[in-house]
Amino acid sequence: MKAIAYYASLPISDPKSLQDIELPEPVAGPRDLLVEVKAISVNPVDTKVRQNVAPENGAAKVLGWDVAGVVKAVGSDVTLFKAGDKVFYAGSIARAGGNSELHVVDERIVGHMPRTLSFSDAAALPLTAITAWELLFERLQVREGSTDEGQSLLIVGAAGGVGSILTQLAKQLTGLKVIGTASREQTRDWVSELGADLVIDHSQPLSEELKRAGIEHVTHVASLTQTDQHLPQLVEALVPQGRLALIDDPKSLDIGLLKRKSLSLHWEFMYTRSLFETPDMIEQHKLLNRVAQLIDAGTLKTTVGEHFGTINAANLRRAHELLESGKAKGKIVLEGF
Repeated sequence: MKAIAYYASLPISDPKSLQDIELPEPVAGPRDLLVEVKAISVNPVDTKVRQNVAPENGAAKVLGWDVAGVVKAVGSDVTLFKAGDKVFYAGSIARAGGNSELHVVDERIVGHMPRTLSFSDAAALPLTAITAWELLFERLQVREGSTDEGQSLLIVGAAGGVGSILTQLAKQLTGLKVIGTASREQTRDWVSELGADLVIDHSQPLSEELKRAGIEHVTHVASLTQTDQHLPQLVEALVPQGRLALIDDPKSLDIGLLKRKSLSLHWEFMYTRSLFETPDMIEQHKLLNRVAQLIDAGTLKTTVGEHFGTINAANLRRAHELLESGKAKGKIVLEGF
């Protein structure tokens, strides 16, 4: 089967950083689905793994943790899906990624694809939807359907993949006042279109930007980028006993700053359940099905920002390059081999 892989951690400008290769077809285990991949999306985790995780013993490493496709076969213990089902999922970072014609994935982290979306539009959603959902409802412990007056959420980096879906979830499913950050006119417009009540510029001191907008404090913060740089401002912006959640990888974080206000810190890593095969791993299956229902009802919309054409090494290198530039808006998708 066709696949895109790498053999060494190289700059994305190097043609060998991602290569078109042929691999044997994978075999589904008892709880696995064998999926014919129709479309994929690209995430910052792809660039981080490519840059920092060298393949072992000269083996090819396949990336890709956003897939939409069709179930071709199922393992002996599968109960949630059948051959022919359209599915979407992020997969597990402990296994090969989905940048290949065929892919195997545990059924417990797969959802039924939204009926109203194309494969490419659906591929944009799984990783970011899982991350945003878990961050909002499990880490920050916001209640779905809550109408608590005075509750507010500051989303740092609201124009990116996770921010784009988190903004919608917070606006559509909670009573939170949503403040998004973006640094360019194009991305500020994007965040406003997604429903944010207010958009501020994170290239300026955040606490000053909030005060200029008439906001003294927020109750919740979702820090999706540059947490180490923004932390003092986030602490200042939060109410006493507020909640701060993050998804990025700061080299260091001075959590002593949180003590005076008794702030709680929560990390969201959507691979935790599949990586450790936690007893509640199936929650991601349920979550993705719920997201599909919300998409089909028109409550949420897909977050595709760019369609980069067919799935091949050259187009994937372009996608990685755009992600590494920090200028991506929404999600980058590729479709078909």
